Amino acid sequence: MSMNKNIARLAVTAGLTAALSFGGVMVPVTMAFAEGVPTVATEQGKVFIADPDTKYAGTSFKGIQIFTAKITQNKDGNTWSGDKTLSDIQWAPGNVKTLVTTALKGVPGVPNVNDDAQTWAEFISMTQGSNYGETTAVNNGTVLDLIAEALEGDKTLTWTQPSNSSKGNFENLEHGYWLFVTDTPGKTNGTEGNTDAYTSPIFTIVGGSDVNVAPKKSVPNVTKAVKDDAQNGTFGDFLNPNKAADSAMDDWVDYKLIGTVASNINTYSTYTYTFTDTLPKSMTPKFKDGGTTPDVTVKIGDTEVENGYNATYDDGTLTVNFPNLRDCKGEGNTAISLSGSSEVTVEYQAKLDSRKIFEKGKIKEEFKDLLGKAQINKVKLTYSNNPHDENATGTTVEHPAYDYTYGIDVTKVGSDDEDKVLAGVEFTLQEQGDDGNYIKADGTKTPDSEQAKLTTDASGKINVVGLDEGTYVLKEVKPAPGYNNSHSAGITFTITRGTLPADDTTVVNPGCTLANGTDENLVKVAQTNTEAADGKVHLTVTDEKGSNLPLTGLNGVTFTWIAGGAVLCIGVAHLIRSRKQAEESEQE
Repeated sequence: MSMNKNIARLAVTAGLTAALSFGGVMVPVTMAFAEGVPTVATEQGKVFIADPDTKYAGTSFKGIQIFTAKITQNKDGNTWSGDKTLSDIQWAPGNVKTLVTTALKGVPGVPNVNDDAQTWAEFISMTQGSNYGETTAVNNGTVLDLIAEALEGDKTLTWTQPSNSSKGNFENLEHGYWLFVTDTPGKTNGTEGNTDAYTSPIFTIVGGSDVNVAPKKSVPNVTKAVKDDAQNGTFGDFLNPNKAADSAMDDWVDYKLIGTVASNINTYSTYTYTFTDTLPKSMTPKFKDGGTTPDVTVKIGDTEVENGYNATYDDGTLTVNFPNLRDCKGEGNTAISLSGSSEVTVEYQAKLDSRKIFEKGKIKEEFKDLLGKAQINKVKLTYSNNPHDENATGTTVEHPAYDYTYGIDVTKVGSDDEDKVLAGVEFTLQEQGDDGNYIKADGTKTPDSEQAKLTTDASGKINVVGLDEGTYVLKEVKPAPGYNNSHSAGITFTITRGTLPADDTTVVNPGCTLANGTDENLVKVAQTNTEAADGKVHLTVTDEKGSNLPLTGLNGVTFTWIAGGAVLCIGVAHLIRSRKQAEESEQE
């Protein structure tokens, strides 16, 4: 064998020693030796796979040997150091050789199947090329990926299991070149969702110094944000999403779903990715052109996705599905760059739907507690979690966002008796700045003021539901008989969100402030701590009693009536007497 060939082979054996990084790829190698004596390892090898943050404590791993070899490394006393060198490389027992050589048969320059293991090791090292480094995962379609996929997919191989209860601890291993993969990720099922995913393949040298590696992977996550117009119209960001907003009946509310991807996404050839967003029964999403397809805007990073996904809505669930996120295209069918730091976002609008909430003008029984109670929207993300199994998926926990709506309860009384309620008093309600529209009792709007008139019932009350935070004007247009219209100019008040509870089932009472200059003897806001939690602002509105104008000269007037009555009586008596005399004369 030539000197050049020997040097090349020595480089291969040195190169293989570097395959102990996160993704199992080969790191650059130097031929220089550290201080110490080159020593052939004799003690069996150890591999410890552990996440330093213990996020993946529930994961189990398995390993399989690809090549056997003698391992040489510098040793000083009991301390190993420097690069490892492999010599006397042989195929591991069993079916490994057949699986590896078959998997690589289509790669340009592949050795003959009968070439020795040293030649195949050299080919693997050289062909892997620049795809190496401690922060680099094994990319899909590379030589190492093809090997890992072939070995993982074979059901006849006997994999080595951890040597103790620590699910990433392997001891008493034969020296050589090994592959370690995820056996079972933690919490793959159940209502809590996934806390783990399959790692990128870990290729490493066993023998000499112990191998300590961390998995090269990350678990995708998702969150949901709602745009709150009370907070300058922002969604927040992934780490600090805005979780709560307020809305009026039939007003569109903006929602945003944000998902991350696996850090080793380039390990996957097909990366399925699905947002499943559950809306409450009270809400409906916006559709395209009045049809049945949800009107969504999808982006990867800052690039809008034109094709590569499907959006559907069925029975309260909005689904945005990517059959393969890696195939998404932007404007003009251009490819979209995707990396482990990419974020996928979906924006859409939904509303409190009066058609669902009311029936024949009355609120349905199932929505009677709508006011002040969180309307919960929940999203979860389903994603590919095994680079070599297209059917393996993980699911995140559900992440919520909340929408609140409020109401007003107005009681009309008179100034002469605050316990006496006034029925039949008519009002209109408008949102300040929206002078062309009037708010009906169900919270919907109309430009017809007659259609939107609010009339107090026998209890002296009007109720309006489905109101957003904001400033409103309540104007009295017809008072009760005998009472002045004390509020023809309107009562201006502002509804504000109350303190949100720690849970999402407690009803929130909104706050209310009256405009400056309001006569608080005639308009009173009930204190929230004295009212039951019903999601309403409670107002008591008073009208002043009408006045009787003073009358003068009452005695003179009375005498005139008496005198006139006397004259009338005398005239009637005279008439009767005259008729009687006339009748007597005729008889004679």
